Amino acid sequence: MKALIAGCGYVGTELGVQLAREGHQVWGLKRDPSTLPPEIHGIQADLLAPGLTSRLPPVDGVVYAASAGGSSPDAYQAIYVEGVKAILAGLKEREGPPVRRFVFVSSTGVYGDSGGAWVDEETPIDDQNFRSRFLGQGEALVLESGIPATVLRLGGIYGPGRTRLLERVREGQARCPGDGPIWSNRIHRDDAARAIQHLLTLPAPKPIYLGVDDEPAPLCQVYRTLAGYLDAPEPVIDPDASRRRSNKRCSNRRLRASGFSFTYPSFREGYRAMIADGA
Repeated sequence: MKALIAGCGYVGTELGVQLAREGHQVWGLKRDPSTLPPEIHGIQADLLAPGLTSRLPPVDGVVYAASAGGSSPDAYQAIYVEGVKAILAGLKEREGPPVRRFVFVSSTGVYGDSGGAWVDEETPIDDQNFRSRFLGQGEALVLESGIPATVLRLGGIYGPGRTRLLERVREGQARCPGDGPIWSNRIHRDDAARAIQHLLTLPAPKPIYLGVDDEPAPLCQVYRTLAGYLDAPEPVIDPDASRRRSNKRCSNRRLRASGFSFTYPSFREGYRAMIADGA
């Protein structure tokens, strides 16, 4: 496979390394490709700048893993709507082989707050929130583009280099929300990259998958478990900690049924590996 990763950041770089390790040719598109490892051919480009078509290599697999440069409506619309339009137009205008698979990396944040209920690929998205609305528009653009495409909605991504939660727990700064469980949904970076690779090569994927591990977990359970691993202070209950948090349990049943297996099936395995590596 010849693959292009548009927005080659935290997950995209790991994906590129995994693909190259298996003998695929990989290009990574980002504003500053100097940070990419040598296995990935860097392309310096801005998704929103003119002339994108001339920068696109002859690939048959594309991953759109760009992230918004901020949390404003304008930032989300720029990356998840205008940026998607630009790369789709560029792929159609360029010369070379047809794209056999396009994977759009989205977020489980499209669901908003579900009051702790289970959600899956059939659950309607929350179009009242600008983040969900623009992500949903980007998903629709890809799925209706005429290019064979699938969407992967990732949960909270953690892994090497992302140690803020461990540091908060270690320092006794983690706070358990009150008034019942606030559910969290996670996926380790390496599993997120492997899931994208899986969908790139899956013969007949469904349009949408949720990329989360096997175990949605209450935040308080996560904090207490990590405190035990770190021999850190027991987290205290803080009713204010539950404010402005979405509360849902995401099902990975469809991804599992497609044949995907996790290296880190829950936060326990993932964080233990990080701690063992010195995090």
